[in-house]
Amino acid sequence: MNKILTVIPARGGSKGLPGKNIRPLYGKPLIGYSIDAAREVLEDKDICVSTDSPEIAKVVEEYGLQIPFLRPEYLATDTATTADVLLHAIEFFQRQGKNYDLLLLLQPTSPFRNGTHIREALALYRPGIEMIVSVKRSHAAHVICCENREGYLTLPLNPQASRRQECPDYYEYNGAIYVIDIASFLSRKSLNFERKVKYVMDEYASVDIDHQEDLLYAEFLMNQRVS
Repeated sequence: MNKILTVIPARGGSKGLPGKNIRPLYGKPLIGYSIDAAREVLEDKDICVSTDSPEIAKVVEEYGLQIPFLRPEYLATDTATTADVLLHAIEFFQRQGKNYDLLLLLQPTSPFRNGTHIREALALYRPGIEMIVSVKRSHAAHVICCENREGYLTLPLNPQASRRQECPDYYEYNGAIYVIDIASFLSRKSLNFERKVKYVMDEYASVDIDHQEDLLYAEFLMNQRVS
C-alpha cells in the first residue's frame, strides 16, 4: 500500500473571486467539499490544508480539521508556485518523520469531485507513472483558432475544418485531482512531468470555481440535483 499525503492549497488572496476558498456554497464553505472528499479516502492525519491565511485556517479548524502550519511569507505571494507549496508541505512532514509515497493534490475549487473520483484516480497508479491528472473531454479543439503570419485565422488542431465528431479526442485539465509520485517530484522540484496518465471526469464533476458566475452556476446545479 502506498502512503498518501493529501494537500489542499488555499491561499488567502484571490483576485477573481475574493475569499473564494471559504465562500459559502449550499450551506458550507467551498473548501469543505474538498475536505469531505479527502476524508472519504484518507484519515485526517494525512490531510493537510496549506494556507497563509489565519481566516481560512480558522474556518478549516471550525470544520474539524487541524491546520499543521501557516505558510511562510515567501509562499503567500502571487509568484509562489504550486510546486513550491507542495515541496514545503512534503518537507514539513518529513521533518516530523512522516514519509509518503504519493501526494494527492486537491484544489479547493472543485466542489463536485468526491471520494469515488479520488479512489478511481488512485487506482490508475502504477510504478513508473509520475502523475495522474484529472481531465474532461474538450470540445473546443475543432474551433480553436489563431492568426497566421498573414493575419488570417487558422484552425491549428482541425486544419481540415472537420465536424467535431470527426476530430480526434482532446482533453483539458479540470483542476480537480492530481496524484503525484513524490520521489519523481522531489527529483524534479517541478510538476512538469513526462509520464502522465489521464483520469477522465464528466462536465458536472469538472466544475471549477474561479469567478462569481462559477459559484452561481454551482449553486444552480446543486439545486437541480436536489429538486
